[in-house]
Amino acid sequence: MTTSIEVTINGQHETLDDDVTAEKLVHSMSLGRQRIAVEINGEIVPRSTFAERRIAPGDRIEIVRAVGGG
Repeated sequence: MTTSIEVTINGQHETLDDDVTAEKLVHSMSLGRQRIAVEINGEIVPRSTFAERRIAPGDRIEIVRAVGGG
């Protein structure tokens, strides 16, 4: 049985499944192929660890997209 957790994503309160990882979150937001940075509780999460980084109740998550320009 899956339960849910409360987190904050980019300033918005969200409810997620309790078994979500950074990788699952990024894919559920259709951001998997984009150049992004994920920060959880003030700490940058390396893309190579997205699959192992579990999201916990109360986490503050910021997801930003890299924007090119000049």
